[in-house]
Amino acid sequence: MTDTPPDRLSNDPKSPHYDAAALERGIGIRFNGVEKHTVEEYCVSEGWARMAVGKTVDRHGRPLTIKMTGKVEPYYHTLAPEK
Repeated sequence: MTDTPPDRLSNDPKSPHYDAAALERGIGIRFNGVEKHTVEEYCVSEGWARMAVGKTVDRHGRPLTIKMTGKVEPYYHTLAPEK
């Protein structure tokens, strides 16, 4: 595994950009220089992140999201989260 997170990643298992190994390792996101914890999907090369809006969910139980453009900086956490 490399030390560089993927260019595009989603935490939805139905997405073609889902990567369980990367998510299990633990990824943090800085969006426009601010640490964000509600990122559902991001793309570094295109410069956008899709973030959850509050606790509202759609009819399928997935969080409602908003797509925001800006500088996306993903990084791996130094310690993997415990199970």
